[in-house]
Amino acid sequence: MKGMDFLSAADINSQQAELLLDSAMRLKADRHGCQALAGRVLAMIFEKPSLRTRVSFETGMVQLGGHAIYLSPNDISLGKRESVGDVAGNLSRMVDGIMARVFEHEKVVGLAAGADVPVINGLSDLEHPCQALADFQTIAEHKGLANRPTLVFVGDGNNVCHSLMLLARTFDVPMRVACPVGFEPDPALRAACPAVEIINDPVAAVTGADVVYTDVWASMGQEESAAHRKQVFASFQVNEALMAHAKPDAIFMHCLPAHRGDEVTDAVIDGPGSVVLDEAENRLHAQKALLVALMG
Repeated sequence: MKGMDFLSAADINSQQAELLLDSAMRLKADRHGCQALAGRVLAMIFEKPSLRTRVSFETGMVQLGGHAIYLSPNDISLGKRESVGDVAGNLSRMVDGIMARVFEHEKVVGLAAGADVPVINGLSDLEHPCQALADFQTIAEHKGLANRPTLVFVGDGNNVCHSLMLLARTFDVPMRVACPVGFEPDPALRAACPAVEIINDPVAAVTGADVVYTDVWASMGQEESAAHRKQVFASFQVNEALMAHAKPDAIFMHCLPAHRGDEVTDAVIDGPGSVVLDEAENRLHAQKALLVALMG
């Protein structure tokens, strides 16, 4: 994988995905034992606020012996102060890799086209592949992927949902998506993942689930539709009544930040089946595995 870009969860095959999870597990067990990126530098471009993405990538680079440079919207103004291609070309002469957390997916595609170093999609409006990689590490730890646990995503067919669909295909894990009519995943992603069931009834979708996953109803950039979405998604709240339809030992996942009282209740996110902090921690380990694979 050295030198590859990671823009989509579809960019890795099943063998590469399994190797990344194995590497993530080893790096988690020996957090400070790998200095594979000594002397390497990662440029981190941010158009959106971040807690987990910034801290996990920056900490990961430090633990691997390297360094990360945070570039805020004021530093870059990607595509405004300078073209995406010019930013990519300049950074390629100075750093060993680029991670970008952006609004439009076309920007990470443009960075990859203009860069001579690996580019990682830290989040775009189309996908969140690093999150999905950490999510499947978490599922593997709690349920075992070989057992083919049923994953159910409840809510908006958004970027997180898209990347989960693609990795569910890669790992051959059954997946269902429960969303209101009109909020289904992107048609092209649905066509690429025909085994993923799209269901408009949350109870039917969650019944018998091993893993129940949700996300905010309005992502960053969709604030103007938040009130409308709150009405539309009200019956898709993951609460104790909905979780009762899943298997008794089902786990609950959320990529965070959570809007408590909207897409999930306190009783669920703070309950015994919640693994959201394991999931957040695994961003660090899964991304370290990715960084070593691409930049090592």
